[in-house]
Amino acid sequence: MNNEDFQSVWQQPISTKEQGQILKRLWTFVWLYKGELLTAVLGMVAVSAINMLLPTWLQYYMDHYLKAGKVDFSTVYYVALIYGIGVVFKAVCQFTYEYLYALAGEKALEKVRRVLYAKIHTLGMRYFDQTPAGSILSRVTNDTMTLGNFMKVFSAFLLGIVSMVTALIAMYMADPVAGGIVTAFIPLIVGAIWLYNRVNSKIYHEYRARNSLINTKLEESIAGISVIQQFRQEKRIDDDFEKINRQQMQTRFKLIRTNGLLLSPFTTLLYSLALTCVLVWFGYPLRATFVPAGMIYAFANYVQNFFNPLSDMMNSLTFFTDGIVAGKRIFKILDQEEYEPEQKELADAKITEGKIEFKHVSFSYDGKHDVLRDVSFTLNPGETLGIVGHTGSGKSSIINVMMRFYEFHSGQILLDGTDIRDFSKAELRQKMGLVLQEPFMFYGDVASNIRLYNDKITDEQIEEAAKTVQADRFIEKLPGKYHAKVIEGGSEFSSGERQLISFARTLVTNPKILILDEATANVDTETESLIQAGLKKLRQGRTTLAIAHRLSTIADADQIIVLDKGRIVEHGKHEDLLAQKGYYYDLYTLQQNREN
Repeated sequence: MNNEDFQSVWQQPISTKEQGQILKRLWTFVWLYKGELLTAVLGMVAVSAINMLLPTWLQYYMDHYLKAGKVDFSTVYYVALIYGIGVVFKAVCQFTYEYLYALAGEKALEKVRRVLYAKIHTLGMRYFDQTPAGSILSRVTNDTMTLGNFMKVFSAFLLGIVSMVTALIAMYMADPVAGGIVTAFIPLIVGAIWLYNRVNSKIYHEYRARNSLINTKLEESIAGISVIQQFRQEKRIDDDFEKINRQQMQTRFKLIRTNGLLLSPFTTLLYSLALTCVLVWFGYPLRATFVPAGMIYAFANYVQNFFNPLSDMMNSLTFFTDGIVAGKRIFKILDQEEYEPEQKELADAKITEGKIEFKHVSFSYDGKHDVLRDVSFTLNPGETLGIVGHTGSGKSSIINVMMRFYEFHSGQILLDGTDIRDFSKAELRQKMGLVLQEPFMFYGDVASNIRLYNDKITDEQIEEAAKTVQADRFIEKLPGKYHAKVIEGGSEFSSGERQLISFARTLVTNPKILILDEATANVDTETESLIQAGLKKLRQGRTTLAIAHRLSTIADADQIIVLDKGRIVEHGKHEDLLAQKGYYYDLYTLQQNREN
């Protein structure tokens, strides 16, 4: 995401209506744990009631005992005991509601993260082609973590409302006019909350978006560090990151200024004004009756209990706006409809032989420009099809529609005479093995990278698969052998070694259909000879589609198709295509001249 996209997309404020919709959807996750929430609410009510009763108890003591001079040690001890019990009970209730709210918040956070993670795995490849990995990572980590703090909003507002209501009730019972004076400040309170939310919503929207942009830049810089160092781009990358980081700092300064103006200082000002007005009323010279000291003390506590939750409510608005923005970004993924292609999943649809038929298949990534045009071929069980063509001719697109990463818009693909859309996803993944040009290694060990968390695969099967593809030659020399540590990406292995592990990973599942996407493009000649020896064994009894960078690797293929601009322009065996002296002949001759 560049700065122009950022300005156009992320600096739009979230409307009140949209905030309400986001809040409603977030609440559905929170309400899953209503037991904890309702118990916490009871604890809040108890705390608010105690906050009202304790000053009333001291008021009674001051006005009926201290004023009258009826104080002895037993009275003092009795009053102190009751007050102490109230304080202890308040502490227990406060611990209860704070603990239960925190517990519900963590459970809601865990639920959102699981739902979001599961949703990501249902999205089609098109979504990941168009969305930076750092942006997705930011939403799964930072944005979901924000929702944990978002629970503080509900806690603060529920406690604030209950406390303010009980405080108002106590004030009206003590002195209706003084209670009316404090009530007159409510419009100012509501206005301050509305203003803060409106101003801070836009700033927090910008802050979260810039945070996502920083994560994206970090992810790209770390993943591409070798390229950055190779081309001596460290200073440019540093300057670029410094610019983004400084912009993020400026956004943070905006938040600090807004919070400093509209949070604690403002609520403290309102509290001071309200208390001043109440004291003026109590000390008004024309009052017919004298106001007892206990009344003033209790009322001062009521005003404090009224405004203290307000300060917490205003402070929690930071989490509110943060949570609303994070919620919008999370729901943008949950509402994403770029799903992987659907399968009808007929119960009796099984791949048993591995026959492949493409019938007039056309496909487009953007829905406008076809990258495959009327592609047709038939591959019988156990045969090998070589796919040749220049960059952008549609070779990988055949693999993408074959693996059901993308949906083709016309034509038909048949496996053993059954439409490919009638098979279950599990059947396709079990019976089709894909080997990519750049295999990815996961953090763990060699065995786990071959097994890929399939507990049904035994250690013996792993070792047999490695031997078949010649991977055992280097694995046996590793410290720990099949339990040798693999760091993320497998950078401690050569390209050829990673590819051999990838072959073993595919073979161990015993697929009926083997798909090779330029599997030997990035390996040296010596390693390629090992891979070719492994491939011959790997292809035995399997139908194979092989995209070839080096044409010599598919010379023994049963069929070869040559693609140009999404169409099959030549089709036949290696010798036949050379005899035609067409497109394939030119490519083969050019490669031979280069190698010589």
